Amino acid sequence: MTETRSLPGLEVQYASDADGLPTPREFAYWVEAALQPAKHTAELTIRVVDEAEGRQLNAQYRRIDRATNVLSFPFEAPPGIATDYLGDLVICAAVVRREAQQQHKAEKHHWAHMVVHGILHLHGYDHQFDTQAEEMEALEKQILAGMGIQDPYQTGVAV
Repeated sequence: MTETRSLPGLEVQYASDADGLPTPREFAYWVEAALQPAKHTAELTIRVVDEAEGRQLNAQYRRIDRATNVLSFPFEAPPGIATDYLGDLVICAAVVRREAQQQHKAEKHHWAHMVVHGILHLHGYDHQFDTQAEEMEALEKQILAGMGIQDPYQTGVAV
């Protein structure tokens, strides 16, 4: 069963019964931080899923048969339609928890990183090539540092 909670500009759908999931207010804080550097306003949906749905969506849209941490689905409005709708993020709770443990990171910090990372994808940032990855990672670090979160690409740091 999916539970939906809305805040202005943000809809959060919980399709996972995992414990300790971020609250809609936490998601809203991370979204606002990710949008702030460019002074963007936007509307978006964040869907928190279990591993089965994450795997199905990743297989369907990326042809990779496993769940991933975050999937980004940018919205393209039809010509002549003005909207602030940025798109959708799908975040797999089990993958975020597992990665946070493996990387010795605070789970909420990893959630924040996945939201920031996903929103940058919605804005057209990518990491397919080294120069793109460097630009995207630098922006992620800057946004996260503004929230008091350490460099997410630093390894072996216990928090």
